[in-house]
Amino acid sequence: MRISRLTPWAAALAAAALFAVPAAASAGQQRTTTPENPTAAAVDPYADYYASAQGKTGAALKTALHTIIKNQSKVTYDGVWNALKVTDQDPANPNNVILVYSGRSQSKATNGGGVNDWNREHVWAKSHGDFGTATGPGTDLHHLRPEDVTVNSTRGNKDFDNGGSPVSEAPGSLTDADSFEPRDAVKGDVARMLLYMAVRYDGGDGFADLEMNDKVNNGSAPLFGRISLLKQWNQMDPPDAFEQRRNQVIFDTYQHNRNPFIDHPEWVNSIW
Repeated sequence: MRISRLTPWAAALAAAALFAVPAAASAGQQRTTTPENPTAAAVDPYADYYASAQGKTGAALKTALHTIIKNQSKVTYDGVWNALKVTDQDPANPNNVILVYSGRSQSKATNGGGVNDWNREHVWAKSHGDFGTATGPGTDLHHLRPEDVTVNSTRGNKDFDNGGSPVSEAPGSLTDADSFEPRDAVKGDVARMLLYMAVRYDGGDGFADLEMNDKVNNGSAPLFGRISLLKQWNQMDPPDAFEQRRNQVIFDTYQHNRNPFIDHPEWVNSIW
C-alpha cells in the first residue's frame, strides 16, 4: 500500500511536515529566509546529519555514510515485534500494520507463527552473511518489515530479480526457484533497505561485510543481488510518505540512525 509518490525534494519536506519541528530539527536544518531573499529555497532538512558526506561520490561517499549511520542504538529481537507495530502502522488504521509484500492491512495483535499471522521479515535474508537474529544486522529495523508468515516462507532467502509465478497472498509479487520479485509499490523500498545494509555493515563490528552483486543464488555468502535491477527499482519507485515516516520513527524513537537512500535516493547511483 503506497501513500503517495514524491520527488526526493518533496518527499524530504513531507517527512519533515509529518514530524513537525522536533523530529526534523533533530536531524538537520529547516527552511531559512532573509529580508533580502524572503522566498529562499528549502534547504536539506538533514544537511547537518550528512554534513561529512556532502560533495563525495563513489567509495568515499559509501565510507562517509557508513561512518555516519554506524552510530546507532540497538534493538533486541524480541523488541522488534513492538517496534514494527509503530514503524509500519497503517496510516488509515492505527490498530493495524501494513505487510510489506502483501500490502495487506492486518491487526497488530496477530503477530506470531500461525499460518495467517504476520512475522518479522528480514529483507536482507539473515542467512546471507550468517548473522541470524543477533542484535545488530539481525535486528536492524531498517530492513525488518511485517509480512504474512506464509509469504515470508515463500520468499525465504532468495535474491531479488524479475519474473516467476504469482505469490499467494501477495498480489503483484512473483517468485521462482532462485529469486523473488516484490509488488511494484515496494520495489524501491526493498532496494533502499538492501543498500542501507550494504553500507551499514562493512565487517568492522564483528559481523560479515555485506555487499551487493549482480547475481542470484548467493546462498549463505554475505552478498545480495541483483544490484543493476535494484538501481532501477530505486528510480521507478521513489520514497513516499510511508517510507519517509518509517525512517523518521526509527531515527527518533529506536536506533537514532537513518537510511540515507530514503533521504537521498540519488546517492544510490553515486555509489553503485
